[in-house]
Order: sequence, then structure tokens, then C-alpha cells
Amino acid sequence: MVAGLASLTFIPLLAISMVHLLWAFGLTYPAKDELTLARTVAGFRGIEKMPPKLASFGVAVATFSAGLWALALTDASSSLVLTGGGVVLALVFLARGFIGYTRKWREMTPEEPFATFDKKLYSPLCIGIGTGFLVLTALRLF
Repeated sequence: MVAGLASLTFIPLLAISMVHLLWAFGLTYPAKDELTLARTVAGFRGIEKMPPKLASFGVAVATFSAGLWALALTDASSSLVLTGGGVVLALVFLARGFIGYTRKWREMTPEEPFATFDKKLYSPLCIGIGTGFLVLTALRLF
């Protein structure tokens, strides 16, 4: 059960990491151009181009590392660093997920189709990933 939950947490993080890596190399997948991609995946008011490629690369590394952390949480050791990291990752993903439903976030990211995707996909996915980290971490404590 724990390995399955870790895998369900890892797989979307791997997918997120891979698309960010593509963007870091300048590809616009799955959009036809940079403007459409920026409005689909970033959504900040008035955005006309993607954030810097280095930022996409950083997100790729961070999400892949988070995915590996999820897999590491299946380790039976009593590592406080591993457990503490799980708590931090749970809080980060849960916060991003819930922030996506605030009025302030909506005002900052009104561009479509991002605004719709964020409400229906991105924020719920972050909440799901955060919940995965929360459960994986809790299972280490009991």
C-alpha cells in the first residue's frame, strides 16, 4: 500500500518535471507557440512569454527531487530528515493547491486557459500530491 501511494505521488511529479524540462529547452509542448503556452501554464496578468528557461529547469529539478523524496518515504528507517522533508513537501503542495482557490491568486492569474485549468486541474493536483506526502509521512510515524 505504501509503495503504491508513493508511486501515485511520484508519477505526476515525474510528468510535471518532464514538461518543465522540455520548456527549459525552449519547446512549447503542448501549445502551438510561447504566448499560448505562457497563458496556459503561468497565467499571470498580461503575460506574453514564458518565465525564464532557468526557472523551468529549476522546477524540473525540484519536482523530480520531490518525486524521489516520495519514493524515499517508503524506507522503514526512522530518519527525522526524511520525515521532516515529507512534512515540508506536504505543506508546500497543500499550500499551492489551496492558494489556487483564493481571490488574490485569481486576481494575479486571470489569463485563460490557465485560470480554468488551475481551478479544475492544477490546484486539485497539488492538493492530491500534498495529501500523498501527508499520508506517506504520517504512515512513517505510526
